[in-house]
Amino acid sequence: MDGQQFRQWQALLEQRTGVCVSQQRQAYLQTSLGSRMRELGIRDYQAYYEHVTQGISGALEWAALIEWLTVRETSFMRHRASFDCVAQFLHQRLPGSARPLQCWSVGCASGEEAYSLAIIMEQALAQVGQSRRDYGIWATDISQRALDQARLGRYCARRLGGLNEAEAGQWLEQLQDGQYQVAPVLRDRVCFTRLNILELAQAPIRDLDIIFCQNLLIYFRRWRRRDLLNQLAMRLAPGGMLVIGPGEIMDWNNPLLEPVADDRVQAYRRRSSMECLE
Repeated sequence: MDGQQFRQWQALLEQRTGVCVSQQRQAYLQTSLGSRMRELGIRDYQAYYEHVTQGISGALEWAALIEWLTVRETSFMRHRASFDCVAQFLHQRLPGSARPLQCWSVGCASGEEAYSLAIIMEQALAQVGQSRRDYGIWATDISQRALDQARLGRYCARRLGGLNEAEAGQWLEQLQDGQYQVAPVLRDRVCFTRLNILELAQAPIRDLDIIFCQNLLIYFRRWRRRDLLNQLAMRLAPGGMLVIGPGEIMDWNNPLLEPVADDRVQAYRRRSSMECLE
């Protein structure tokens, strides 16, 4: 792949997914494309580019290619402090809630983040003495393969990540092959749906109590990060919380939001209508 070919593939990927592949990651892009090209028996990057960008067959091939280009490596309770922050928020939110709580895992990959949110929700409900399980979790990703794995809810031991022994024992069942199966009570609360984050404006997801979006914005340019965060802020219900990865953006603020006072995390609470007027 020469420099010109890299730049046109770089532009196509950013145009269609928002992901910006830096010059330092050219080898990653070349390897990912090459793996798919070998399956098709195509040797020339230019010929493959023309194939992907032309007609219905190109659109179908792009849908297949995206599975080779997306990052799906994650784990349960990745960055535990962020989930602890969600737990503290729920202890305040649950007692006065008159409706089912709604959460959203944005860029959920293979589902560990969404199931981690479900665990935190179940723990919070038990701790505040609520027996009713009135909540739902939306989980979205661009990769259909990742979503299929997420719905299956089966993981190897190294994906258990930040779960402590008690949590793993309560919410996952160890199978004979050494993998772990997520408990049905968690799987029943999560709705996995395909969504390209660039099509966020068309997503029918609103009035959310928690939006969890970590390790996704780092792949976008700063202006796009700000734009996406502003859109996510609009999806929060008053008093709802947005959690992103620490340091994912440093030069952004939104009048609808106020930072959560916790140095371990990067999180924001949506102000009420009256607070915004002050």
